[in-house]
Amino acid sequence: MKRIILTGGGTAGHVTPNIALLPRLKELQYDIHYIGSYNGIEKSLIEKQDLPYHGISSGKLRRYFSLQNFTDPFRVLKGFSEANKIIKDLKPDVIFSKGGFVSVPVVIAGKRNHVPVIIHESDMTPGLANKISIPSATKVCCNFPETLKALPEDKAVLTGSPIRQELMTGDKEKARKFCGFQEEKPVILIVGGSLGAAAVNQAVRKILPQLLEEFQIIHLCGKGKLDESLKGLQGYAQFEYIQDELRDLFALADIVISRAGANAICELLALRKPNLLIPLSASASRGDQILNARSFERQKFSMVLEEEELTDERLLSAVHKLYDSRETFVEAMNQSSQQSPIETIIGLIEEAASR
Repeated sequence: MKRIILTGGGTAGHVTPNIALLPRLKELQYDIHYIGSYNGIEKSLIEKQDLPYHGISSGKLRRYFSLQNFTDPFRVLKGFSEANKIIKDLKPDVIFSKGGFVSVPVVIAGKRNHVPVIIHESDMTPGLANKISIPSATKVCCNFPETLKALPEDKAVLTGSPIRQELMTGDKEKARKFCGFQEEKPVILIVGGSLGAAAVNQAVRKILPQLLEEFQIIHLCGKGKLDESLKGLQGYAQFEYIQDELRDLFALADIVISRAGANAICELLALRKPNLLIPLSASASRGDQILNARSFERQKFSMVLEEEELTDERLLSAVHKLYDSRETFVEAMNQSSQQSPIETIIGLIEEAASR
């Protein structure tokens, strides 16, 4: 039996692609272990998968001044020592890293122990953790054609992002009943991420009367961001967060309005959902969502409206344009070279593990 260590954490986006690989890895009878931080989001997500979980110390890799920048190097060194011991004990055949600061000591310890390491970069430009990890990697998977130029030529592989296969099995009739919608009107799904997107929520609610004349709206607005005054409004279903029914809601949606996180937009690509992306502004992030969105726009998978351009008129116009030309976007997505990310990545893992 071959053994694999998965790692990645800090956000759900650094964990869910690992989870998407699990069914195929189990089919191939891998002995699967996970290394993450002591109490990060990855711990609770992985424990639900009934996998052996190994916690290590980790420090955050910050680009800004903080007093913790003086203490975190010691946490990282401790994490490296712990990861090194785990790897020596488990003797894995291969390591797969989805990134995040907790993965750095695991990747470096893997190379020190001569274990092949495959890492995955979701965004168009590598994050700081993966920049540090790339020299220790055997292969580097990525989502965007533009990313290939920023990676070592002998390591870079355009794979796309592994998507949870259950998302592909949605039932639109279940979703219609769940939301109390009628059959005649098309449906817009609005996704702001697990924490919601205040700017998107506000913009959508300002034009709700106009939207509801032609569409029904499913609005995933984030924790604490429900608008009580809109409860019971015909054709408008709002939820803080959805988990089990998400696949059904995707199946029902004719078009999607979304932030531009890498995993989110890769799900839209896999599901062939015409979409309008409103990326997180550069003032609130390192600008990766803007780059992700523009890449999908160039590939004709998405329309893009930046947050700074968000007005009632522009949003309403973009929604109508997207809906009217939705088949064009579906056709472009059908031509994508990223048709089977899971199988491509599993192929790289199998190749590395058999060395």
